[in-house]
Amino acid sequence: MKRSILRRSIFLSISGTVIIVLAAVMILVTAVLYRYFSSVQQSGMKMETELIAKAVEDEGISFIERLEEENYRITYIRSDGSVLYDSAGETDAMQNHLDREEVRQAMKEGYGESYRYSDTLLERRNYSAKKLPDGSIIRLSSGHLTLLSLILTMMPYAAAIGLSSLLMSLLLASRLSVSIMRPLNGLNLDHPEDNQAYEELQPLLERIGSQQKQLKQAEQMRREFTANVSHELKTPLHSISGYAELLRNGLVKSEDAAMFYDRIYSEAQRMIVLVEDIIRLSHLDEGAADLLWENVDLYELAEKNLDILRGEAEAAHISMELSGEHVKLYGCAQLISSIIYNLCDNAIKYNKEAGCVRIWVERAGTDALLSVSDTGIGIPREEHDRIFERFYRVDKSRSKAVGGTGLGLSIVKHAAMLHQARIEIESQPGRGTKISVLFPQKKKE
Repeated sequence: MKRSILRRSIFLSISGTVIIVLAAVMILVTAVLYRYFSSVQQSGMKMETELIAKAVEDEGISFIERLEEENYRITYIRSDGSVLYDSAGETDAMQNHLDREEVRQAMKEGYGESYRYSDTLLERRNYSAKKLPDGSIIRLSSGHLTLLSLILTMMPYAAAIGLSSLLMSLLLASRLSVSIMRPLNGLNLDHPEDNQAYEELQPLLERIGSQQKQLKQAEQMRREFTANVSHELKTPLHSISGYAELLRNGLVKSEDAAMFYDRIYSEAQRMIVLVEDIIRLSHLDEGAADLLWENVDLYELAEKNLDILRGEAEAAHISMELSGEHVKLYGCAQLISSIIYNLCDNAIKYNKEAGCVRIWVERAGTDALLSVSDTGIGIPREEHDRIFERFYRVDKSRSKAVGGTGLGLSIVKHAAMLHQARIEIESQPGRGTKISVLFPQKKKE
């Protein structure tokens, strides 16, 4: 349906353009020819007037009385404006001609000319007047078709030419529209970049191809995410179910029951953290438009999150240091806190015994810089870009041991994107990791 509409639009556009151009050309040609032939006729009439005036000057009125002239009307006018002779009729009934434009001009300049239209505007009379030495005037006039009458006269011929041209243009438009549509109808939208279509369509086809790839990647990520969530939830659920079944069947000694209760509680807490991270990440995917944005102090937020994590760090025998300066930026305190918390939490979890976590805040040109470094296991170069993927773990066995959900750095990435912040990573296996986040220093207006 859409294709037929497009084809019809192309056909009508081409046909309409041809018709308009054809009509414009015919009108223009008619007008130019009309002006040209009018000029030629007026020049010929002027020449005839001067010849007749010369003959009358030499021979007198008898010359025009015996002159058989069918193309012009000849009028001989006295110097007082009265008509002495007129080849078209009686002179006694004629009005004084001194008020005629061409006569006044001839009286003043020796020669004059003018034209006047009939009441119907279908005929125009041209006048040419020549002054004789005695002050009398010889005037010639002739009928001339107006542009309107010429167009009406030419109408049958123009209609015939226009109709034949129209038929040819319609045939041409039909074939051209089919020719234009043929590459479009043959497009393979399943593989848009493989099409050999118009060059102008390449950006569109490339964009369609890019969107298809993004949709496929998004679908693949959705499937992987669903599978990972199912797996991550299934593991603690099986553990909880197994421990509960042992307790229910009385297969646990009374002195060991507390340990099983602790394991059930630990696995339940792990599930709660995982669900909270999933909800938080989904919220970030939706843009987190309901969160409060304001001017915040990056250093103060770092201090608060270090206080929250200090107990975890001490339990793992990890020291934590904060240095730098107070830097304010316009952002969401909740999201920036999640960035600081997850970076520091990872730095603690993936550190080595008696290791150290260093956090510093400073101005970096026009940006606000937050850096978190650790003395931990490090990350291979080829995995730097993948650590921000959901549920991706560099050391899967260690992640399970320390209770990581695999979503922390994904939350960091999305929160940074909402602040238009840039993330940089420096890390080598066995030599620790340093992750920096550079926030544009925007202030609330």
